[in-house]
Amino acid sequence: VQLQASGGGLVQAGGSLRLSCAASGRTFSIFNMGWFRQAPGKEREFVAAISWNGGSTYYADSMKGRFTISRDNAKKEVYLQMNSLKPEDTAAYYCAASYLSTPRQNNYDYWGQGTQVTVSS
Repeated sequence: VQLQASGGGLVQAGGSLRLSCAASGRTFSIFNMGWFRQAPGKEREFVAAISWNGGSTYYADSMKGRFTISRDNAKKEVYLQMNSLKPEDTAAYYCAASYLSTPRQNNYDYWGQGTQVTVSS
């Protein structure tokens, strides 16, 4: 499966952004999907994940209550709604696909390119 992330940009602290990840190729609906992010000088970290049918979602503790992951299997897309953004949310955000329902990035087999999110204070 090929993944294409979009929707990043520059936003002020407290603002919102919605990231999208469009999939093509193999059957999208069999994959569990995740969002990860990597800030300059830091390791890539887990943000959120959603099961293949959208029935289960998982969030990193610092994102709970602010970020929402969702998916539309008919459109082959997964989304990350980000609210109450903070400067520390500044990072490149990546979507990824896994055969497992997991926050472990090593278990993700397919990755999209990053989309940059910059939050100004």
